[in-house]
Amino acid sequence: MMFPQFGATAESLNKASTAVFRIGTDAHLYDDPEDVNIAPLLDSKFDSEKCEALKRLLALIAQGFDVSNFFPQVVKNVASQSLEVKKLVYLYLLHYAEKRPNEALLSINYFQKDLGDTNPLVRAWALRAMAGIRLHVIAPLVIVAVQKCARDPSVYVRKCAANALPKLHDLRMEEHASAIEEIVGLLLNDHSPGVVGAAASAFTSVCPDNFSLIGRNYRRLCEILPDVEEWGQIILIGILLRYVIARHGLVKESIMFSLYNKDINNLEEDESYITSKEDAGYSIDKTVSELATMVFQCYIEGPDEYLSRSSSTNRVAPKLDVSQYTSCSNDVVKILLQCTSPLLWSNNSAVVLAAAGVHWIMASKEHITRIVKPLLFVLRSSSASRYVVLCNIQVFAKAIPSLFAPHYQDFFICSSDSYQIKALKLDILSSIATDSSISVIYKEFQDYIGDPDRRFAADTVAAIGLCAQRLPKMATLCLEGLLTLVRQDFFCGEIRSLDGEEGVLIQAIIFIKSIIKLEPSSYEKVIIQLVRSLDKIKVPAARAMIIWILGKYCSLGDIIPRMLSTVLKYLALCFTSEALEAKLQILNTTAKVLLCIKGEDILTVRKIWTYIIELAECDLNYDIRDRSRFLKKLLSSNLESQHGEEENSESQKRDQSHILSECIFGGQTKAVTVPSEPIDYRFYLPGSLSQLVFHAAPGYEPLPKPCSLPYTDLDQYDGASKSDSDEEDNTGTSGSLDEESASDYSSEQSITASGEVTGSDESVSGNEGEDNADPLIQISDTVNVCENQNGGAPSGAAGFRDLMSTKSLESWLDEPARSSKGSEIEQSRVRRSSARITIGNIGGRVKPKCYSLLDPVNGNGLKVNYSFSSETSSISSHLVCLEVLFENCSLEPMFDIVLIEEDYSKSSDSTDQTSSPTENTLKFHVDKPALVSMEEIPSLEPGQTANRTLLVRFHHHLLPLKLALFCNDKKFLVKLKPDIGYFVKPLPLSIEDFKDKESRLPGMFEYVRSCTFNDHILELNKDSNSLTEDKFLVICETLALKMLSNANLSLVSVDMPVAANLDDASGLCLRFSSEILSNSMPCLITVTVEGKCSDPLIVSVKVNCEETVFGLNFLNRVVNFLVEPSVGHL
Repeated sequence: MMFPQFGATAESLNKASTAVFRIGTDAHLYDDPEDVNIAPLLDSKFDSEKCEALKRLLALIAQGFDVSNFFPQVVKNVASQSLEVKKLVYLYLLHYAEKRPNEALLSINYFQKDLGDTNPLVRAWALRAMAGIRLHVIAPLVIVAVQKCARDPSVYVRKCAANALPKLHDLRMEEHASAIEEIVGLLLNDHSPGVVGAAASAFTSVCPDNFSLIGRNYRRLCEILPDVEEWGQIILIGILLRYVIARHGLVKESIMFSLYNKDINNLEEDESYITSKEDAGYSIDKTVSELATMVFQCYIEGPDEYLSRSSSTNRVAPKLDVSQYTSCSNDVVKILLQCTSPLLWSNNSAVVLAAAGVHWIMASKEHITRIVKPLLFVLRSSSASRYVVLCNIQVFAKAIPSLFAPHYQDFFICSSDSYQIKALKLDILSSIATDSSISVIYKEFQDYIGDPDRRFAADTVAAIGLCAQRLPKMATLCLEGLLTLVRQDFFCGEIRSLDGEEGVLIQAIIFIKSIIKLEPSSYEKVIIQLVRSLDKIKVPAARAMIIWILGKYCSLGDIIPRMLSTVLKYLALCFTSEALEAKLQILNTTAKVLLCIKGEDILTVRKIWTYIIELAECDLNYDIRDRSRFLKKLLSSNLESQHGEEENSESQKRDQSHILSECIFGGQTKAVTVPSEPIDYRFYLPGSLSQLVFHAAPGYEPLPKPCSLPYTDLDQYDGASKSDSDEEDNTGTSGSLDEESASDYSSEQSITASGEVTGSDESVSGNEGEDNADPLIQISDTVNVCENQNGGAPSGAAGFRDLMSTKSLESWLDEPARSSKGSEIEQSRVRRSSARITIGNIGGRVKPKCYSLLDPVNGNGLKVNYSFSSETSSISSHLVCLEVLFENCSLEPMFDIVLIEEDYSKSSDSTDQTSSPTENTLKFHVDKPALVSMEEIPSLEPGQTANRTLLVRFHHHLLPLKLALFCNDKKFLVKLKPDIGYFVKPLPLSIEDFKDKESRLPGMFEYVRSCTFNDHILELNKDSNSLTEDKFLVICETLALKMLSNANLSLVSVDMPVAANLDDASGLCLRFSSEILSNSMPCLITVTVEGKCSDPLIVSVKVNCEETVFGLNFLNRVVNFLVEPSVGHL
């Protein structure tokens, strides 16, 4: 280095900048983790020093160092009162408890003590540490602890209990197996999706064949499946599928069962099935049927059965008797398919694949196509996901080619695809090509042949050959393309220097040979063209195959026999310079010609034969020498017979030699139907790792035998009865259907109730006050307001709900954020006071948003709009109320207008006509939303309107519902989009109750987003000339109307800042309360405003909800409609 001082300066600056960026973090622990002061720090009386020492130990563990020598000093700190120290100690113990279990037993008393701690995180840490001690001595204590935590009010503790069960099972304690399985069943019946997902994982590890636990909770598991975390959904889907097959068997309407249990003749009797295949350009192929049969057979047989069947000479697939299948109308099958249908559009590719596997095995032939578009959509994701999905689509396409045949363009190659993905797409395209699509696919293949990756080009040539074999009508077109490829200039000459070109040529000739084999008499000129190209083609393998084709079809037609002598002379001259494989084929071909030649060329061929044999006997390769001696001895009798030297004593030997040579070399040249070899492929369940690695991976289990689970008392649980499942649901969740049905809320009632001021005798109601009444304002200094949250003892259901979510969760999950928020709140209290106001008569100005269901252009003049109603159904808590407006915009009257569900309209002919409409609407259907029948509109005159109320149960709060609108005997398909804002109902609360519930939902149950709000600016500009209108009131009313017009909420309170700056709206706070319709869990919303009144405001929206998925989606919905401009309400 010319200036070393500059290098030193640059290095110092680099270190300095790195140090600056690491200020406030624990990164320095990894720079210099080995500190001799760790032991003294662990014995310090200050918690901060203990935390420093424990963090250094964990940093050493992360870098692979063994710090187990500090175990005694760490264990004694488990009794610390500091949550931070206790958390770090438990992390250390979890790492070394299994390695040093005897020393971990020293702290077992502290673990048991912490199991009764008021903080759920401490209870969970203690349980995890106890389960991590792998000793049979304390196993009974751990089981008791798990049993206790499985009934803990905290969701997090119950989830940890589920995660501890596999660790107990690994100890192989047969005497406690029943107790562990009982805990699994208890957790499977939990109301929390997070606990159910962990319990499903424990079920697969502890008792994967104990389907009685699933039967008791089957309906509940299906209903909670969409809310379980993604990786738990994958496990739960597999469990439910295995249960249905073991309990009810296969679905006889499914394609897999049809192909497995019927032969090809029975398939042809299905006219609809045949028609669909013929329209797609298919002829039902026996090979496809055999492949589909093999796929399904591999799904239900284990490795031992497969090995015994593959080694057996008589490979007969076992037939299923009539008792081993069920119908797709079975309620158990319908609820499984219904609950997995929304998961086909999951963000997780593995969930999509698992749901597709269920429909692939259990769905009927009419509905199996619903898996196609979700699988194709996954192809837009990462490269690894595309590869996994394509491996499964490859099996689907080979078993049922018509499934993906219309979507062949989705499998065209992209430039960014890896070679493995390209190869899979080529194989799928060659499997799904039809007579109608092969022309487009063939043009695409022609472009692929010019790809720089010559291995991929060779695979493309192979795909063209496969298409020609599958579609005989297109064999000529594909053959012409392959011949053109063979005649290209770069194949004529020495191409060994060109990487991969040999493979392209070899693949082309291989499939030309396969096409010729289909009908040899039609391709005599093709054989002649190949033979004429021998002088140009120098690739040994390609020359060997062409020579083989010449010998195989040497007696075909009139031209080939006449050119044999000339071709053999050329081969004899080139013999010494040929490669090993070409020399062997020259010897074989000459022998074949010698056996079949007739006429004048016999002597010429004999001379060529003698010359080639003499060259071969002197060849350096011993295989060539051995082959020449064998052929010379075998054909010697044939040569003597041609001389006419017949002797009675040797005639019999000559006849035997001639027969033997005919058997070896005298193959038939006519097109024959060769029996297809049995398929020896091994297929595995869709989405499994075994499907990718082509062998049974550790942990792989096939599907259970159909109907292997006997009928027991669990039949009453998995049936179609809604009451049974509701009874079980009510035991595990707060609130009940009766409680929800007994109350009927409206926007005006909820707003009026929320507008009442605690401690005041006055109340504001939309019906009592006048439209222009001034709002009642009560000034209170919020700094001096103290809520006594611990004053009352909880009782009943409210007390249990209070225990479920305790305030201590924030100590670990959100401690830094909460502390920072606390400091901000303290600062804001110093700066600002606020006034709590009540907005009068706001209920009458709430205008729910209107959506279009059918516009007049698409509805032949019929216009249909709908809006969500604030009313709640008295029939079921799952039903959402809608107001639908029908308007005739045409000049002619309309008749018989009705809205029904699309799937219900298809199956309406098969429904029981004896039941009344009321019974049908009240009966719970799992396979479709319980859409209460709408009152039909007999007629609608031009310009006339009609209103109807609909009660709908959506699949999910994000998925639209497909409906069919009938008018004048015409059907219009429409989609009803849900609004998550109306999946809640108002929950009137006082400000004290609101804050109490909010304090019980911190940390992971709290979600915050910010957005910009502009609607108030327009309202302020309208009232700019009014001196009486207060800016703060305008902002409050605008925000409140925006919230109440887009969600079914109750306004709890409005806190308005009291400050010297009248244009500063910072600190304005609105609180709204609601509860989820399906489970009555509270959902609280706090809207805080920052900014100036005349400028766009920064609005912070906070949602507190125990249902994580619902809370996040609800927060996104609130932010979206606050940002959207709206029509003025004031």
